[in-house]
Amino acid sequence: MNYYTKKLTWLFFITILFTSCEKEVGPLTDVKPAVPVTVSNAEAFRPEPTVTTSLSGGGAITITLNIPSTSGRTIKEITKIAASTSYSAIQGIGTNIVYYTPDPIAGTGTTATFSTSLAQYFTKHPVSSTNPAAAANTELARRFYFLITLDDNTVIVSEPVRVLVLS
Repeated sequence: MNYYTKKLTWLFFITILFTSCEKEVGPLTDVKPAVPVTVSNAEAFRPEPTVTTSLSGGGAITITLNIPSTSGRTIKEITKIAASTSYSAIQGIGTNIVYYTPDPIAGTGTTATFSTSLAQYFTKHPVSSTNPAAAANTELARRFYFLITLDDNTVIVSEPVRVLVLS
């Protein structure tokens, strides 16, 4: 009888222990924004959205950002754009941060479009050992990060967007 009492007591305490734990949201948690941002002209997901450009076609890069029309929000502007290897640039952390435009890019309803070119990319980020020249069937070394402001002044940082260079 004593053996079963001890077993039930331990079972009770273990049950209390597991049911009293609460998921903690911290710096290592993948926290998604309430309004998701998608790239409508993405050609692939590697795992981030990937847009393409063509060396023979002039190297134009267009990234179209969207939010769901059911969110009840609209995109006021793309406030900042950075090309980097990490989120730190779009968050304003560090030195020598290069933003693409000094002025925000206005949104149209639930859509905002950013356009640049390979020439402008390499003007802002010159060819180096860590940023090789564009070549067919390779991705640019840096990803594009966007800081988006909605109509209610909510700020969202998008997923990084990759650029795949085609021939």
